[in-house]
Amino acid sequence: MLMAVLALGSYWLVRTTPPSESAPVPTLLSHTPDYMMDGFSVQSFDTAGRLRSIVKGTQARHYPDTQWTEIDAIRIRSFDTKGRVTNASALRGLSNEDGSEVQLLGNALVVRDADLTTQPNPTPRIQYKGEFLHAFTNTEMVTSHLPVEIERGSDRFSGNTMNFDNVAQTLKLEGRVRGTIVPKKQKLE
Repeated sequence: MLMAVLALGSYWLVRTTPPSESAPVPTLLSHTPDYMMDGFSVQSFDTAGRLRSIVKGTQARHYPDTQWTEIDAIRIRSFDTKGRVTNASALRGLSNEDGSEVQLLGNALVVRDADLTTQPNPTPRIQYKGEFLHAFTNTEMVTSHLPVEIERGSDRFSGNTMNFDNVAQTLKLEGRVRGTIVPKKQKLE
């Protein structure tokens, strides 16, 4: 009889005890921006406090489902470790959270200034134009699956697709490729 009373008491205690809080159910994120910025400018610095890049735009929208930021009328000015300047612009841009990947869409233009410090052969100004350019800032690569035009000093190139590796100094154009290489003037001695 005592055992039956204890069993019924235990059963009653279990039934009347409130349930423990379970883990929150994750919510599905929709592709709607969680914040927007108008007429903004964002600067990033390296660990030594040197300016690495400035990103400007007319409007930016951050999407929590992809962790990407979409920027209208994007303008980027970046500085490498030697202080060389690269400017980029497009009608629209997409950037991941850490800025290591940037996609330029619509009238995309990337220009790296000439480097006159590499004497006796200075590196000329280089410019990339197209409707789409995909830049990977950590690996210094620029790719495009759409036609591009490249100007390197007086030389001109174009192709249907492009893969450029700045570290290895290699450019791969595919599809209908055209190029014009202007010979350098020789000094007479």
